[in-house]
Amino acid sequence: MKMLVVDDEQDIELLIRQKFRRQIRDGEYEFVFASNGLDALEKLRTEQGIEIILTDINMPVMDGLTLLMKVGELDRVLRAVVVSAYGDLGNIRTAMNRGAFDFLMKPIDFDDLEITIDKTRKQVEQIKEAMQEHSQLEAMHHELDIARTMQQSVLPSTGTLGDRNDIDLHARMIAAREIGGDFYDFFMLDQDRLGFIIADVSGKGIPAALYMMLSRSLVRSRAHRDLSPARCLKEANDVLCVNNATSMFVTLFYGILDLRDGVVRYCNGGHNSPFHLRWDGGVQALEQIGGPMLGAWEGATYTEATFTMKPSESLFLYTDGITEAESAEREFFTTERLETALEKRLNLTPMELVNSMIEAVNAFSAGAQQSDDITAMALRYRP
Repeated sequence: MKMLVVDDEQDIELLIRQKFRRQIRDGEYEFVFASNGLDALEKLRTEQGIEIILTDINMPVMDGLTLLMKVGELDRVLRAVVVSAYGDLGNIRTAMNRGAFDFLMKPIDFDDLEITIDKTRKQVEQIKEAMQEHSQLEAMHHELDIARTMQQSVLPSTGTLGDRNDIDLHARMIAAREIGGDFYDFFMLDQDRLGFIIADVSGKGIPAALYMMLSRSLVRSRAHRDLSPARCLKEANDVLCVNNATSMFVTLFYGILDLRDGVVRYCNGGHNSPFHLRWDGGVQALEQIGGPMLGAWEGATYTEATFTMKPSESLFLYTDGITEAESAEREFFTTERLETALEKRLNLTPMELVNSMIEAVNAFSAGAQQSDDITAMALRYRP
């Protein structure tokens, strides 16, 4: 610990060096001396590593109170202890208001000085530790910002479908933290078939985001091998189950829409059933065909089902961040509220539908913190 002693009394240096000779010899303390405030500022400029200032108040050229103001302008970790005559409470109060950490009375009790130095040293160490933690936290936030940007960049936009007129699609994912575990995906398997996925990984934050990237890659790669939805989920599940030390899992819905006739072939791995918005004005959840979440049981099998979308009909897919969104009164949004809200929005475009539903959830949850990722996808068949 390097300390700057500021005092115009000539014998103070000798007294301090004598009192702390053992600490100086052992390298525990190092002292630098200045005769007034101006001299102290020069020492602070030229001497590296000073962290404690022990300063008198009444000195020529620049007094201790002025020095404290100048020290407060420096961008470095410094703690000051002022020394004043007994009864000089006005100056001591001013010194404390200007940032002094502690004070001592003259004549100096060197045992008291040693205790004060030790206390001040601990304060400096705590400040440095807090600054280091803050710096690490800022670095982590910066890395999370980059991770969020990367995560959002891998989620497809409708532009990836080109200028097709037979399908209109829109999706959004809003993470509860910097990065999330929900994801969606869509892609053309060939000229006539659209693959689409929505999924929700257990957990939050970085582990969920990493698991999300793995799950997405596994299902997408198998989908492009032209495997059936059930086969895609089975193979992806078997890979996810290998060495799954974190016991994480993902619920996932994968469907394939044939744009020639509107037939949707789908498989559901423990996910919320999407809603079919029909031409006759009805809203109906797809048949829950069973099938476990991915990553839970190796060797699990999955079944498929089909239904047909008529022209201008839509499909709404979502994660439970919507239905389990809580109000300030701790009520859930619920599947029933979702179905009722969809019935009032049958004629909206997919973009309007997704944005409107997210706005409805946000309005319901006003005053409550978002506790889960919110993801929604809507697609309209328009041959």
